[in-house]
Amino acid sequence: MSSEEVTGLEIEQADGVEGIDGVEEAEEADGVGAAGDPAQPGELTEAQLEALLFVAEKALTRGEIAALAGVDLETVNARIGDLAVSLGGRGIRLVESGERVELATAPEAGRLIARYIGADAPRLSNPSLETLAIVAYRQPCTRATIERIRGVDTDYTLRTLLHRRLIVELGRSQAPGRPILYGTGFDFLERFGMTSLEDLPPMEAPIAERLFTPDADGEPASEAR
Repeated sequence: MSSEEVTGLEIEQADGVEGIDGVEEAEEADGVGAAGDPAQPGELTEAQLEALLFVAEKALTRGEIAALAGVDLETVNARIGDLAVSLGGRGIRLVESGERVELATAPEAGRLIARYIGADAPRLSNPSLETLAIVAYRQPCTRATIERIRGVDTDYTLRTLLHRRLIVELGRSQAPGRPILYGTGFDFLERFGMTSLEDLPPMEAPIAERLFTPDADGEPASEAR
């Protein structure tokens, strides 16, 4: 192949690349991505929020939603409120826990769903239930607090509840040694058919008095619900 033919081929290849780039640039300018979907940053509709929470593998914070949609927190809060109202009488509900939100099944569908997944949902032992109740009402709390209330070692029980995602680590206490603080997660609310911790039933006075006494390790007592 002569040098003139090689040069001509290089020019044709360059022209082809420029043509492709030009199409991509035009598509991007028109707001069309690779999949042909319109790119609409700075917008969050109720339908978009529902779809995002549906595909999310974990609870999302309001800040994460705002960053993904390119909107402010006020818009996120407004759409969360709209979606909560829309889902009010349906089988899927919006569950909020502080800054985190996710979709969960409605409490009234619990029996039907339990029949479907019952074989895969192991029962909790009495020690696990006792520990889980302490964490639910007293959270955030340390292992030392739980053991003071129960009077026994809770290391294995805590690890079991963490593995089943019924409790989560919330951070560390400011007490000496900075022990881990435990609280309940979304799986706890869904497992027991609640939408928030406000749905926890009230405790009898003697139990509440024992549960909410100040700790010797410096951890403040929570308020009884």
